[in-house]
Amino acid sequence: MSFLVNFFLGGYNTSKDPTSVNEVSDAADQGSKSNDGPVVEGRFFPRTLYKYNGHDHENILIAVKGEVFDCSSGRQFYGPSGPYSSFAGHDASRGLALNSFDLETVRGWDQPMDPLDDLTPQQQESLDGWYDFFKDKYPRLGTLEAEPGVNK
Repeated sequence: MSFLVNFFLGGYNTSKDPTSVNEVSDAADQGSKSNDGPVVEGRFFPRTLYKYNGHDHENILIAVKGEVFDCSSGRQFYGPSGPYSSFAGHDASRGLALNSFDLETVRGWDQPMDPLDDLTPQQQESLDGWYDFFKDKYPRLGTLEAEPGVNK
């Protein structure tokens, strides 16, 4: 219908959808492709962090030393087929400290949070180096905290 109106009245379609079926504003079009909306800075629980694993949500968030980072720009590394995909949506601290990318180094969202109190000085130094890497490379979105009644 818009074609006929434009043809006879001399207008043209300015929307990105040539059919004009889905009129979308530029602001909404620039947002996340997911229906979940943008990721907002704040507090995360392991349960809420888990959905940002590249499968359930387009964004990829990883926690290191209690800080949550948006690693979506590193999708080739942390995304579903990436070599470090086991860290996506999890606290990666133990895996980074041990330089291990196995799934066994991350805890499930329903398990107690890892206190990391058994790390050797060398492992703690490795973790500190990784933390500095994430802090310098990826935006910090908030903190990872234990969910009352679930992770304590």
